[in-house]
Amino acid sequence: MKKTLTLLALLAGTTALAASAPSTLTKGVLKIGMEGTYPPFTYKDDKGNLTGFDVDIAKAVAAKLNLKPEFVLTEWSGILAGLQANKYDVIVNQVAITAEREKSLAFSQPYVYSTPQIIVKKSSAFTPKTLADLKGKRVGSSLGSNYEQQLKAAGGINIVTYPGAAEVLADLAAGRIDAGYNDKLLVNYLIKSQNLPIKGAGFGKADSMGIALKKNNPSLKTAIDRALLQIKADGTYAKISRKWFGLDVSKP
Repeated sequence: MKKTLTLLALLAGTTALAASAPSTLTKGVLKIGMEGTYPPFTYKDDKGNLTGFDVDIAKAVAAKLNLKPEFVLTEWSGILAGLQANKYDVIVNQVAITAEREKSLAFSQPYVYSTPQIIVKKSSAFTPKTLADLKGKRVGSSLGSNYEQQLKAAGGINIVTYPGAAEVLADLAAGRIDAGYNDKLLVNYLIKSQNLPIKGAGFGKADSMGIALKKNNPSLKTAIDRALLQIKADGTYAKISRKWFGLDVSKP
């Protein structure tokens, strides 16, 4: 009963927030940093329109905050620095919540739970099960990502960094690296929807993803947390999640 009352109180607070939007870089606008090259989370479709799971989540959150979403596209390698430089208010781009990042950034409550996966070329006889199997191999990862950090922690891996996932997959498909390391949701989506010569292999340590923002705007963090609660409660989140993945990715 107490838990139910707490949830109702938080959701009621969201209504008040809608009437008084939180402080952002531009009044009435929520500037959202993302890659735009990371399907199925954020990418451009055949008509050049920005789409994806994170795009839909960002729009839903902005709507609850009574703010107009404005997307700012940037390479992953510079996306965190762009937030600190006030190029956007938030990052909605599958940013893993880590202790190191929490030293300089604030995060919303987790809105996605997923697991990194080793990726290899479809024709390859190499079938790694764990990160230990990657020792001595050339493995591609996005520069500054939590995936790169996990590979470093494993030790003995020849890590090749790239601006983003698209470049990793291109070099993997061309045989210039032995494996890649990225989100299993991305791997499953690409295998099902695109004709990329890749396949999934072993898994790494599970991650929780949050909306990243600067530490100096606690009111925006509170508003985003409440907005996430509301889109989960009213079914919006589940609808978006099923659209892109066929399951609810908000649970561990």
